[in-house]
Amino acid sequence: MCPTKPDRPGQAAGSGEKSWREEAVAAGSLRLVDLDRGANGWASPPGDLFHLRARGYFNCGGGKRGKAPSAADWLLRPAGVDWLRSHARLDHVLARDDNRVAAAFRRARLRKDPTAHFLLAINLQVPGRPDAYSAVFYFAAEAPIPPDSLLGRFIHGDDAYRNARFKIANRIVKGPWLVRATVGNYAACLLGRALTCRYHKGNDYLEIDVDIGSSAIASAILHLALGAVTSVTIDMGFLVESQSEEELPERLFGAVRIAQMEMGAAKYVELHPDEAMPETAGRAGAGFRVSSAKVVNHSRQQDHAGGKVGRSMSCPERESGGER
Repeated sequence: MCPTKPDRPGQAAGSGEKSWREEAVAAGSLRLVDLDRGANGWASPPGDLFHLRARGYFNCGGGKRGKAPSAADWLLRPAGVDWLRSHARLDHVLARDDNRVAAAFRRARLRKDPTAHFLLAINLQVPGRPDAYSAVFYFAAEAPIPPDSLLGRFIHGDDAYRNARFKIANRIVKGPWLVRATVGNYAACLLGRALTCRYHKGNDYLEIDVDIGSSAIASAILHLALGAVTSVTIDMGFLVESQSEEELPERLFGAVRIAQMEMGAAKYVELHPDEAMPETAGRAGAGFRVSSAKVVNHSRQQDHAGGKVGRSMSCPERESGGER
């Protein structure tokens, strides 16, 4: 699997017909904007904005000394962003008939497009009243993913393995001081340990539903950030955590910048009666395998390397002071 270089808005992939991925990006309900000047949309930040575990991390005792800017490219390509709302939590969005990103991918698969290999979606589920929200980030593999690679083992592994490895790194690009202090800049977290994650696996896709409402602390912090969302720009990088020297350096499989998003920009999704219950995982199509893993979050959970929990964080560490 070849790593991929960051896309820049306005950068043409070539003349002629749109690729399926360009079609998917255009189909997402949140628009693609300029990386530096865009607002109320998303962009793709280069990977070297994130400091991740470098070679020698475990030999030098971990912490900041063992980190370095990641490679500028990612393992997967961005394939769109959805900002959705509904009267109940949205689960398994890739199985929905009205998911236009998934539809573009399926059409490409049917015509045997050689660049449509695998689709990975991260669905951040935001509780709310009267409506629940979902920010869904889509990433595509345009070449086969080696099954023995770290990402391949994550995709094909069990829920326990995924929970122990699924990691987010974030950086606040722009925002009020209170949001920066509460969310924590350059923070990293094993989402599978901090929150309830539900995994929906098919032959050519994986969806990770991250239930923000499973942690009271995470919900409170997120709603604080949402209160100032139109003035906040945040970068989020997603990766499979390296836990041995042989797995280094860490690499992002995808990253997204959310720029000064407006809550009212969310697209409303109508749920069918069988989807209305909070624990209903959507209407899985034929051949879909659905698995769920619930992880209990403890506010005093510590990093397995011995780092302390930052009081202002929803995750077990701060990148600037933690040891992930």
